[in-house]
Amino acid sequence: MTSQPPFTKLLIPIRQMLRSCRSGKNEFKFADSTGMEMTGGRALLTALVFRRLLHRNLDADEQNVGLLMPTSVYGVLANLGLALDRRTSVNLNYTFGLDTINYCIRHADIKHVITSRRVLERFPEMKLDAELIVMEDVGKTVTLIDKMTSYIDAYFTPIPIFERVLGLHRLSLDDILTIIYTSGSTGTPKGAMITHRCIAENVSAFFHHLDLKSTDTVLGSLPLFHAYGYTTTFWLPSMSAVKGVYHFNPLEYKKVGEMARKYRCSAFPTTPTFLRGYIRRCPKEDFESVNTVICGAEKLPGDLIDDWESKFGYRPAEGYGTTELSPVVSTNVPKGRRSDYQDWLREGTIGRPLSNLQARIIEPETGKQITDGSPGMLQIKGQSVMAGYYKDKEKTQAVLQNGWYTTGDIASIDTEGFIWITGRLSRISKIGGEMVPHILIEEEIEKMINSVSTLETETETEVSEVRIAVSSVPEERKGERLIVLHRNIPVTPEEICKTLQKTGLPNLWIPSPNDFFYVDSIPLLGTGKLDLRAVKELAETVANKKPV
Repeated sequence: MTSQPPFTKLLIPIRQMLRSCRSGKNEFKFADSTGMEMTGGRALLTALVFRRLLHRNLDADEQNVGLLMPTSVYGVLANLGLALDRRTSVNLNYTFGLDTINYCIRHADIKHVITSRRVLERFPEMKLDAELIVMEDVGKTVTLIDKMTSYIDAYFTPIPIFERVLGLHRLSLDDILTIIYTSGSTGTPKGAMITHRCIAENVSAFFHHLDLKSTDTVLGSLPLFHAYGYTTTFWLPSMSAVKGVYHFNPLEYKKVGEMARKYRCSAFPTTPTFLRGYIRRCPKEDFESVNTVICGAEKLPGDLIDDWESKFGYRPAEGYGTTELSPVVSTNVPKGRRSDYQDWLREGTIGRPLSNLQARIIEPETGKQITDGSPGMLQIKGQSVMAGYYKDKEKTQAVLQNGWYTTGDIASIDTEGFIWITGRLSRISKIGGEMVPHILIEEEIEKMINSVSTLETETETEVSEVRIAVSSVPEERKGERLIVLHRNIPVTPEEICKTLQKTGLPNLWIPSPNDFFYVDSIPLLGTGKLDLRAVKELAETVANKKPV
């Protein structure tokens, strides 16, 4: 194994990648479910070849370049090729509608989109407002000079020399490495400008927070357009001695499990939505080596932690982040991951912040800092904070003030520094003058239906575990009323409401049985979390069809 010390000096991510792959040139580095496997040297060689091909096919003044690539070795190499050519990558969200994808293309001034045959076959009707560069096609144009030059640089040329040849020494840590468009769950997607410093700092802090080793292998199934997948499953193994193993679809549970077993993966950044599918469809042997499951994007329920441990032997840990923070802010440390894990693990919280970040709570209305442990708006400051939203100073100024990023999440910080998320400002209704958090109501309903029974009829690719979504609609008398969208729940709305009353929830927090509406599906984003904008629109549609 390589003895390369990771992150002894903060370097631009692509320069760190050069050193990591050169140091482990003869060691396994990347693999995916297509059967592709690469050593560090081979990955560096191929990325350099891709850089030459892309350089020939892109305009000299073309800075922002789109990508529609699956989570795969080729997806990793395409991103590395762009970084080597000092371009800014924009991994496009292929779960967006076509109009939204093209909005992102126009907004980011994208002329070319790099893609693959696999993507084109999956989305044959996708007509983009940009010229396509198909990886398999440009791969056929590789010349002997491309191969020879890249081979010499990958294995023999001193790194400082070919860094200067490629102009990498001219890059600044504050230059933009990527633009990641937010999910758009509550409005038009915004392009978060993530700098080289953001990724370098976030990867380094996450690596040390979890005490990762050169013996670790990260399992990647989250899409590259998702900030969590982009940072922890792409750049983390690219920049360190950690290995990366990929499958392009997190909903293909059995295949993801097979990859985890085949490569003895140890770390798995994922979301709670997908965990129930792995529990139900994967044998114990698939995840028996995965001792570090870090869940982000949504609340990690306690029953899910118990169920995962019961089957696979380890307890998943909850973390937290946002696209604008590159994205990891905090995470609990799983048992045994580091010698002092007890100081970094408190289930029910999102853990303590990474070492290079500060967290504070403020009053949403006044901006005054809260120090007594009471809940308020969570703000984060540090080196992972985005540079701003692309071409949108107004929205940037709305969330960034004096270096503090306003997350939109309601939270509290206890005396030991653990952060407790209690709700999201956009997911709180004001009913009868009281603040009613949708997330807490969803959690109570989920506990109830999970205790009754589980479904056995969903297909492999359904996100069947999301059966409840709470939203609200305007109501003249109390300001708003709660709406519960559901599908295939094993109990009646009347039974749910009676049980909710027994939990001690305030009466205003308990929806009426008349406000439960069956829907064919719960609107979700590509990451599996709720599409809040679509949920809101659906709630308004169904509520208006049925008189109350």
